[in-house]
Amino acid sequence: MENIVFVVDDDDMVRQSVLRLLESAGRTAQGFSSAAQFLAHPLPDVPCCLILDMKMPGSDGLEVVRQLERRGAAIPVIFISGYGTIPITVQAMRAGAHEFLTKPIHAETLLASVTQAMLIAGRELGQRTEQTASTLRLDTLTPREREVLELAICGLLNKQIATQMGISEITVKVHKRRVMDKMQTRTLADLVRTAERLQIAGVRRQDRLSHER
Repeated sequence: MENIVFVVDDDDMVRQSVLRLLESAGRTAQGFSSAAQFLAHPLPDVPCCLILDMKMPGSDGLEVVRQLERRGAAIPVIFISGYGTIPITVQAMRAGAHEFLTKPIHAETLLASVTQAMLIAGRELGQRTEQTASTLRLDTLTPREREVLELAICGLLNKQIATQMGISEITVKVHKRRVMDKMQTRTLADLVRTAERLQIAGVRRQDRLSHER
């Protein structure tokens, strides 16, 4: 999977210098001379990071980050600036910057920051992809299978689930096996972890069963 480094800086010399550095290191890079130009460009569904000038005409770097957040675009940002003051650095970090570098930028430092940012981007993309896949698998469950899932992740035994649902224990086993197959989980622990990622609650059902006893 190809990854991309975006470079946004209104200074042509700085932007071209960074692009050449990235390309010499084997990175695929794309430059933009303004925040508006970058924001008009759709982000690809691959690991990517953003090298972003803090101060630019029009929308500054912080506004770009805010715009990305509104769109739900999770991308590690490396801020660069000719003004390395503490207040500006604090602003960048509060905005969720992965790194803040001052100009002139040291090549090794920038490349190391990009490598770390790409590792984060790849991990987050993998998590989002798995989340989407798990959600789609969850949608294939029947209402009865969903109920079995919610009771099973509470740690209830098949006998307890059968009592709660008013069905036989054998039927519970059949439903549970179908749930495991559809959710592509091997063990109950795997199923619980998947349910946690999908924010499926089962504890309230367990509490209700305890009260009914």
